Amino acid sequence: MSAYAFRFDPSWIRSRVHAAASPRKPRQRWLRVAFGVVGVALLAVLVMFSVVVGAAMIAVGLLFRLWQQRGKPVARDSRVVDGEYRVVEKPRLPPVR
Repeated sequence: MSAYAFRFDPSWIRSRVHAAASPRKPRQRWLRVAFGVVGVALLAVLVMFSVVVGAAMIAVGLLFRLWQQRGKPVARDSRVVDGEYRVVEKPRLPPVR
């Protein structure tokens, strides 16, 4: 067995990891465009799915809160005075001569 069989070579490991992790673009232009369109479509689907899930979570939370408050009396502040009001304009003085 060779002495190089168990040698620890960081550059060899780094090159193998880099080769495994780097994306490979296809050489055909139409295939690159097709992958790009598929990627954008997938991104749009994921964004729309997350928006729908978020809106559903907000709606369920609001409905749950309304369901819990059902039948409870509404507390009113005793310091609030209800009444009818009208706006009175400032009196205008005649122009000075």
